[in-house]
Amino acid sequence: MSLHQSCFVVVVLLLAMSSMIWCGSCAGAAEPIADVGNDLQIEVTKKGAGKQAVISQGAKEWFMLIDVTPENAVVIRQEKEQDRYLVDESETHDRPMTAAEVDAAIADYVNSVKARAQKK
Repeated sequence: MSLHQSCFVVVVLLLAMSSMIWCGSCAGAAEPIADVGNDLQIEVTKKGAGKQAVISQGAKEWFMLIDVTPENAVVIRQEKEQDRYLVDESETHDRPMTAAEVDAAIADYVNSVKARAQKK
């Protein structure tokens, strides 16, 4: 495991501990959550052992998919404005992520998008 992956795992574990209560509400199928203050539309959907989050605000869209298999986990992050991708990145982990790690990573991503959207 590389240093980057080790750091990511540690961060995810710490976030899992601090966001268990919030993530408990994400366990259902699709849960649209409207953040009226900045017009964010947030939908978190369970995908097998993983999850995906789609966040939109006008013509801007953020997307995160965590695909978990018995062998590994793949995390895909994208950000686009209209038809132009501003971010399109993925990372593969050499072990599957636990449900708590998936929940924490999704919660962290949603919170980071909310924070960035509020700054604008």
